Amino acid sequence: MTRQMTGAKMIVECLKDQGVEVIFGYPGGAVLPIYDEVFQQNGIRHVLVRHEQGAVHAAEGYARSTGKPGVVLVTSGPGATNAVTGLTDALLDSIPIVVLTGQVPTFMIGTDAFQEADTVGITRPCTKHNWLVQDTASLSATIHEAFHVATSGRPGPVLIDIPKDVQFASADYTPKQKVKVSRYQPPVKGDMASIEELVDAIEKAEKPVFYTGGGVINSGPAASQLLRELVEATGFPITSTLMGLGAYPASGEKWLGMLGMHGLYEANMAMHGCDLMINIGARFDDRITGRLDAFSPNSQKAHIDIDPSSINKVIRVDIPIVGDVGHVLEDVLKVWKARGRKTNRPALEKWWSKIENWRNVDCLKFEQKGSIIKPQHALARLEALTKDHDRYICTEVGQHQMWAAQYLGFEDPNRWMTSGGLGTMGYGFPASIGVQMAHPDSLVINVAGEASWLMNMQEMGTAIQFRLPVKQFILNNERLGMVRQWQELLHGERYSHSWSEALPDFVKLAEAFGAKGIRVDDPADLDEAIKEMIAYDGPVILDCLVEKHENCFPMIPSGEPHNKMLLGESSTKDAIGTSGAVLV
Repeated sequence: MTRQMTGAKMIVECLKDQGVEVIFGYPGGAVLPIYDEVFQQNGIRHVLVRHEQGAVHAAEGYARSTGKPGVVLVTSGPGATNAVTGLTDALLDSIPIVVLTGQVPTFMIGTDAFQEADTVGITRPCTKHNWLVQDTASLSATIHEAFHVATSGRPGPVLIDIPKDVQFASADYTPKQKVKVSRYQPPVKGDMASIEELVDAIEKAEKPVFYTGGGVINSGPAASQLLRELVEATGFPITSTLMGLGAYPASGEKWLGMLGMHGLYEANMAMHGCDLMINIGARFDDRITGRLDAFSPNSQKAHIDIDPSSINKVIRVDIPIVGDVGHVLEDVLKVWKARGRKTNRPALEKWWSKIENWRNVDCLKFEQKGSIIKPQHALARLEALTKDHDRYICTEVGQHQMWAAQYLGFEDPNRWMTSGGLGTMGYGFPASIGVQMAHPDSLVINVAGEASWLMNMQEMGTAIQFRLPVKQFILNNERLGMVRQWQELLHGERYSHSWSEALPDFVKLAEAFGAKGIRVDDPADLDEAIKEMIAYDGPVILDCLVEKHENCFPMIPSGEPHNKMLLGESSTKDAIGTSGAVLV
């Protein structure tokens, strides 16, 4: 039996059909019929953000912490264009979100009408796919199709542009189960001959390493569990990109830490020196590879990825396997076990001995001395005081983001929300709102720099309105920290516009919104400040004043291979008997 309804009501019915519980949005003239339908139902919660960019980042945080698609509703013109940064962020980090935008009526498209923009044209490069719906009869099927595309294969953002007259008109509703999904059916099973070839390489490898990325987490909890089983069974070391943290536990004995530009010494050295690199769900991005012609120069390379366009795009590999990480790992384990669980144990022991020597460099070592808080110390104490909580961590972008990745440990997937590919300042605060909406009883902390945090500070109004106890842990060095670091190391210490002379009083700012503000500038008071932040049952801004000119190490300088890293003073002094940041 068919049901006829307006396009606006169809949209709400589609979202319910898809199991949507929360949408993040901001109303405007071109979406008022949809908002009227949202008002008349109680099944879906709507979170009123303060800026459309914040809506998309909040949906990203919701999606990354739950594995479900995030949903956004914004108006035409500036509402849609304000969403572009979030869409691009989600595209580069493979985050499934569905963005619904209003559009001027179909008969006004192309007339430069009020709040008209070519939303489909503007967002084509920054979405996985987008649609302009010009007929109400096709609206429900299009929305269901959009959810399928967003969540299938390599996840990503999709957008549906819906003219206002399409929202007012009526047509028959097509339920989810009656929609014929598109020809877009990415293969999930890997080629068995290639899997056999990979198992053969695993059996013979003398210096192997697993290199994992966000694709493991996107594949779901089963993939992370299979990865852990494979690591423990083979005894191979494992490292990860920024996006893959938590797929393998940070407390695991085979864990080398994050690799890449600000990765750990032992992880980068293992990547450079391995003879078998098994890339699982990562894309060889430039923050990881460094100089391409010197990247892991003597290794046989395997690459498991559901996106065929990622294979051989940056690094030529010897064993390409297109498929879902979970399915491929399941088959790799089956084949490897059936063939006798063989590895080259004597060679592996020598490899681990070399890795232990690299670990002894202790590249994250620092000394907290004096009366100024070191940012590393602030995060080490945050880790110690929150690791036993049901904790989710978001970050903004910059030095604090890298320190958070280095000093905070993640035991499970979906606990770490950060902007990797696009490096979007202003991401973390709205993302923390999305995470808290999904996990109302959990401890959600956004590790921020003062400059990044100010980019979407208005979302404090959202946190207060919806009683979301998100904790903003700001490492305040009164600088654009990563910009300043690059200017010091690469641009002759010419600090061109890398600080602000007009920062707010964050305690008063928090209080102005109705939140709690805490300031700490003495290492002796740091623990109590963090405990106070955790204990407060509402939103908190903790303004942690830290050393202004601390640099984030290790660091692979531009144009250098993985085995050439800048190390900080403490680890260098112990490792090679010198002081200061040096290339080793």
